Amino acid sequence: MSTSTALSTLRSVELEITGKCNMRCSHCCTDSSPETPAGAMTRDDWHRALADIAELGIPTVQFIGGEPTLSPHLPQYIDQALDLGLGVEVYSNLVHIRPKLWNAMDRKGVCLATSYYSDRADEHEQITKGRGSHARTRANIVEAMRRGIPLRAGVVQVLDEQRVEQAEAELRSLGVERIRIDRVRKVGRAADPAEATPSVGELCGHCFRHRVTVSPDGAVSGCILSRFLPAGNVRQQRLGEILNSDRWAELTATIPMPRAEGCPPDDSSDCNPANTTACAPKYDDVAPAPILGASA
Repeated sequence: MSTSTALSTLRSVELEITGKCNMRCSHCCTDSSPETPAGAMTRDDWHRALADIAELGIPTVQFIGGEPTLSPHLPQYIDQALDLGLGVEVYSNLVHIRPKLWNAMDRKGVCLATSYYSDRADEHEQITKGRGSHARTRANIVEAMRRGIPLRAGVVQVLDEQRVEQAEAELRSLGVERIRIDRVRKVGRAADPAEATPSVGELCGHCFRHRVTVSPDGAVSGCILSRFLPAGNVRQQRLGEILNSDRWAELTATIPMPRAEGCPPDDSSDCNPANTTACAPKYDDVAPAPILGASA
């Protein structure tokens, strides 16, 4: 596969390795839940996608969902990505991390991202719809910091009078330094019911230009927020064919150019690829990555 000028600007790929989630966040941009299907992509499909990403020279991948830790194959995907020379970020709600998964995330080149909504358990769980999620997420943030795994966090303001500043202060007290705050994006469960499709105005401008997403069913779009703009499917085409296609170029042209006030890349709103390079030596020099609301 040859690398085009457009491909040379891509920095990372979000891989939605499952549509299923153990939470039901009220603002989830992918409408994930415990009842949502895992998706049509097989383990072999994901292995092929990872190989294509490395061959195309895109430097980093982010494993997301749904909730990526619900995939029993996540440790294998992490290992394959690292063996291919890719940087890895796992975007998780950190509600439940298996010992085997901690071992995989302990490897050099892996970093974590999570969402945190309040210093108060009742308010956090009002948003995640998951009883006990606040204590579990907090405990696993503490464990990640103890292990020295690079971790960033995002706070999405979902509720009026939400304790956003207090959530940020608590994260800092736990040792988390990379924190971004964002508003709810009107996609997925938070979409405007009066609109047939979301507006490109909800996008920060980095999708398609700097970032790519592969959905649990193989659909390729510019980021997890722009699923309503599919360019192809890796179950029918190779990733390079899709990214070099006229359809990809046409969709890119419809996206407003990046702007300073666009969504700050942290949380589950991953429109900007920035923090997926967080494990690199220039961690503190890269622009922050987005806040999506896909994970709790």
